[in-house]
Amino acid sequence: MYADDTIFPHHFATPSPLMFCQLPVRSQGLDEHGSHSLWLLSTMMWYFCGFQVKENNYRGHGDSVDQLCWHPTNPDLFVTASGDKTVRIWDVRTAKCVATVNTKGENINICWSPDGQTIAVGNKDDVVTFIDAKSHRSRAEEQFKFEVNEISWNNDNDMFFLTNGNGCINILSYPELKPIQSINAHPSNCICIKFDPTGKYFATGSADALVSLWSVDELVCVRCFSRLDWPVRTLSFSHDGKMLASASEDHFIDIAEVETGEKLWEVQCDSPTFTVAWHPKRPLLAFACDDKDGKYDSSREAGTVKLFGLPNDS
Repeated sequence: MYADDTIFPHHFATPSPLMFCQLPVRSQGLDEHGSHSLWLLSTMMWYFCGFQVKENNYRGHGDSVDQLCWHPTNPDLFVTASGDKTVRIWDVRTAKCVATVNTKGENINICWSPDGQTIAVGNKDDVVTFIDAKSHRSRAEEQFKFEVNEISWNNDNDMFFLTNGNGCINILSYPELKPIQSINAHPSNCICIKFDPTGKYFATGSADALVSLWSVDELVCVRCFSRLDWPVRTLSFSHDGKMLASASEDHFIDIAEVETGEKLWEVQCDSPTFTVAWHPKRPLLAFACDDKDGKYDSSREAGTVKLFGLPNDS
């Protein structure tokens, strides 16, 4: 049994969204030379006595790296979206960029299709570009008339979801990209979206401080989680789809039972949480906080990545 925090206080900038994979945790910021870098805490393995961690530094982007997404089946590849108007694909075996795709705008969100064939990237002008993951060429481009926040495919790869600034979830057919439905999900900005690994549910987080859980098949809200007081910034389902973690500027992370909505755990934090991510096989949660403690450089933000383990019955 375990329930503990492990802290990795390395980063010299506030960590952007992180994801678990075989190589699980990332952050970005300026290195000692003033260039933009991406750090990965890699080769992380769970032991009863602790962790084994190796760190790699990925350089190449000329501006901030706002989001990262792992290949859905290949643990050696991940892709980054940057304000330098490029998308870069990286290979962790060499710690080098294997492809650079130029885009029209400053990129802020990115996702990889479940079949691994397409990368979708959204920019500050609310344009979403669909890139062939093999040829690295644009397949399609869609300009939206609303503020696009997060983007995601469903698990079956036949629908594409967008959350927007009007509190709606917009659903397109894929690959046709024809509008299917627009759901009025929240009364204010709909910020984030995540799909349950089992394909039964997806969840959205909003500026109204609510997390809503939706049936994928029926596209109806089945329950809401209302324990946060600030806009919900980040969501993550556990590997078995039984738990949902949500976080905001509140100084705690809410871990809920998906089927009942009941609180399972409240992870205390000393500062706002920007991103959470469950391990793909274990009840282990990674999260990154905005720790402005001046430990490294009082004129810049300091980012801390922490790991929280829930009781393990195995």
